[in-house]
This record gives sequence, C-alpha cells and structure tokens, in this order.
Amino acid sequence: MKFIADTHCHTVASSHAYSTILENVAEAKKKDLKYIAITDHTGAIPDAPGAWYFQNLIILPKEIDGVKILKGIESNVFGPSGRIDIPEFNERGGLDWVIASIHEVAWSGAKTIENCTKAWLNVAKNPIVNVIGHSGLVNFKYDYEQVIPVFKENHKLIEINASSFSVRRGCYENCKKIAEICKKCEAQVIINSDCHIASHVGRFDDALKLLKEINFPEYLIINANINSFENYLKNYTNFFN
Repeated sequence: MKFIADTHCHTVASSHAYSTILENVAEAKKKDLKYIAITDHTGAIPDAPGAWYFQNLIILPKEIDGVKILKGIESNVFGPSGRIDIPEFNERGGLDWVIASIHEVAWSGAKTIENCTKAWLNVAKNPIVNVIGHSGLVNFKYDYEQVIPVFKENHKLIEINASSFSVRRGCYENCKKIAEICKKCEAQVIINSDCHIASHVGRFDDALKLLKEINFPEYLIINANINSFENYLKNYTNFFN
C-alpha cells in the first residue's frame, strides 16, 4: 500500500517535538509523500505555541520541494460541549487542516462514556474540524457504535494514529474496535504518524498491522489514494482556494 500524505506532524514550535518544518518536509519527500500537514498543539497544551504562530502560518508556501503543505492545527476537546480551542482569526480562513483531539490536560469534567460520547457528537457538528484525532484513548472511551456513523455523516476522517500503539498504552483494543466499526459502516479513516521527530514522518507500520489484522479495505483509507484525498481537500478545506 502506498501512502500519499501524513496529516498529523509536530515541529519544534511544540517544544516536546524535535524537528523543524523543513526537516519534516525533507523526510516526507524522501518517503515520496505528496502532502504533509503541520499540526502543532493549541494553547491548552502547556508548551504549545501562541496564537501568532498559527496566524503567521500564512507565510508558508503551498509547496516546498515538491511536497504540498497543509497549514494545520491540533486542537483540544475540552469536555462534553465539544468546544475546541482554535485561534480566533481562523474561521476556516487561516488554516487548511484541523484535528480535534482529547488530551487529558485540557479535559474538563468526568471521564465517562456518556460525557465523551456527547463531546464527540458535538465535535462532529463543527464544520471546521477535518480529523478526529487518536480517539482510542483508554481513559476516554465513547460509544463507538453511536458516534462513528455521525462522524461519517459529517465528513470527519477518523484517525488511526500510528504513535498511539507506543505512547498511549492499552489503546490497541479500542483502536481495533473503532477500525472494525469504520469498516462496517464504511467510514473513511486516515492513517497518521503523529510524528514528533522528522524520522517518524510517514511511519505507519503499527497502524497498518492493526488494519491488516481485520482485513480493512484500502478504499476507505483516504491517504492511500491521491484522488480521494484531493477530492476531500476540494470539498472540505480551503487548500485549493
């Protein structure tokens, strides 16, 4: 299987990551990726860059050395309301790509299945969100059967996060269940590295292992097909504007 994009990549702007944008781009080119998204953390993460960093992403070219650059963000889901933190300037104008993720440091409220289900149902209604980030967290389970069809209905891409299997212990069975339900209801997924160092850009092995285990169909993996991926960009982002 050949991948054309990695849309969850961090840089030194989030100081728990260790590579620059240009280093990530160089690695993407080396691995023959056509797209990369720069998605540093938003303000609720302690070492996240400030709002000006995201506003100034406008200076990035759309392409560097043959690799197209999506100006993105990894926002935090704060609780059952589904509110995410995103710079005020962006109303789908300043950014190309928005990931919504639950991080324990930003969450408010009890970590119940009911609360997490409400949160994701509300995130699904947010038109600026593209990707549901690493949602197989052990402490933040939700009603997968109820929510995943709603993600599909609202054109959200469900992330299979390759880093989860090494840094988020115990999430394998949750991620497998999510993938099985995506397969059953034909919801599109996106495999991402969630890289924090350039050498991990495009490194999807652990996610692929899981998907092969359940015989997941390639046509539902949006970043395994250039036409599917670019159609999504045309319909649900500003990238080609």
